[in-house]
Amino acid sequence: MSAKFRMTLAQLNPTVGDLAGNAAKAKAAWEAGKAAGADMVMLPEMFITGYQVQDLVMKPAFTLDAMAHLDALGAECVDGPVLTIGGPFIEGVALHNAYYVYESGARKAVVCKHELPNETVFDEVRLYEPGDISGPYVVGPMRIGSPICEDAWHEDVSEAMAESGAQLLAVPNGSPYYRNKYETRLNMMIARVVETGLPLVYLNMVGGQDDQMFDGGSFVLNPGGEMAVQLPVFDEAIVQVDFEETEAGWRAVPQEFAPHPDFYEQDYRVMVETLRDYMRKTGFRKVLLGLSGGIDSAIVATIAADALGPENVRCVMLPSEYTSKGSLDDAEAVATALGTQLDTLPISGPRAAVTEALAPFFTGTAPDIAEENIQSRLRGLLLMALSNKFGEMLLTTGNKSEVAVGYATIYGDMSGGYNPIKDLYKTRVFEICRWRNANHRPWMMAPAGEVIPPRVIDKPPSAELRPDQKDEDSLPPYDVLDGILTMLVDEDRSVADCVAAGYDRETVKKIEHLIYISEYKRFQSAPGARLSHRAFWLDRRYPIVNRWRDPS
Repeated sequence: MSAKFRMTLAQLNPTVGDLAGNAAKAKAAWEAGKAAGADMVMLPEMFITGYQVQDLVMKPAFTLDAMAHLDALGAECVDGPVLTIGGPFIEGVALHNAYYVYESGARKAVVCKHELPNETVFDEVRLYEPGDISGPYVVGPMRIGSPICEDAWHEDVSEAMAESGAQLLAVPNGSPYYRNKYETRLNMMIARVVETGLPLVYLNMVGGQDDQMFDGGSFVLNPGGEMAVQLPVFDEAIVQVDFEETEAGWRAVPQEFAPHPDFYEQDYRVMVETLRDYMRKTGFRKVLLGLSGGIDSAIVATIAADALGPENVRCVMLPSEYTSKGSLDDAEAVATALGTQLDTLPISGPRAAVTEALAPFFTGTAPDIAEENIQSRLRGLLLMALSNKFGEMLLTTGNKSEVAVGYATIYGDMSGGYNPIKDLYKTRVFEICRWRNANHRPWMMAPAGEVIPPRVIDKPPSAELRPDQKDEDSLPPYDVLDGILTMLVDEDRSVADCVAAGYDRETVKKIEHLIYISEYKRFQSAPGARLSHRAFWLDRRYPIVNRWRDPS
């Protein structure tokens, strides 16, 4: 009779710093594995601490506390499956990103991450010391190698484990989402399977942490690259995977795949789930936002209502003399369709008072952007006052196009604690609004149907800070702007590349200049959901003072 092996995959959502809470989730997963007759329960990378911990892990008291929680958890897991779980490990004076193996209440092995990522949102080189490549550990009839996340993106670690006797690669991950990343992961893991001839388990965590969304989507590959198991994206899951020993080695028993949605749905789900987790993990329950009648605030209100429930969203209309009747009607239509509270707080009185106060200084000058921005900053002031008074976190509503070129007012409409659309270009805002109007899912807490009236999507965008103002008075059309921004920001292309692609050089140089001079605004801006591999914050770190411009 051939040998069998059962592994419990715990695709779960930890909270950074909640050591006791994360340990309790791990224990519940272990209990589920025990009840299912599992030989091993596998949890993701750095699960005990949550991920990413950034400089928190450099505080010795934190890391020692995490290690103590791990050993206490391991001691509780006595009569049942082997527990494997990620956490920090101090060895002498070296700090490691490590993977712990507990059997019968005792620590059996510690695997230390060898390849430390130093790109995009990761800078583990400054936090951890690389560990030596580890050999396999034994669980029942199986010899298992555990390349930790980045280790599996390099062939040397997996090949060394295979050469030292591993029969299965179990890869714990803390891999955050960006658009189309699943295919990149899958192709990389198929390469490891083809090189080693071993089956591979890829276990990823789920959940939001600051700007990042860990999207799950765990899977199991058999030799040759055949998919045997595919878990859902974004949802927690505890799944049993069976392996059978054949003449050709161990093989995973195939099971029904969890389907993955298209990228429109994935992007939208990321914006909803990162806000939901940001609120839950920071202790906020309610949000408010300025609802202008424009498309950006409409989609942010919809995301918030889907994430938290309409009853936990307060929308505030702050009209001035430049606010059109159409904008007032559109804001009301959005709030009514979503079922959120809508308050109206005119800024005409406060604006008159500020204008009077500044009159001695502004006399003899022509009205310009300074007067326009007073309106935006008054709105920010009033919204922050409501936030402080009622404990509702203020959401900002600037899309990536505006954030890139500074077409947002610092201390005005940039005020707030979180920006769900910070990494969503304006052209994608239009697309996502249309997608949400046509689709509804069980994880959405707002009503189904057309929650953003088509006229909100179709009308020309305007800040409404002066008569008949349109965004295109100051910026190129958004399809042109976003095309240039994609090349300059997301792809790090040159001005010459943009011109070769058909864009006007003068326009490109203007956009390049706006990107660089707006860095100080982004440095002070609220965090927001990361949707691309070049989101503003950890993915793209530029100096605020910078005189260089592309000479091409």
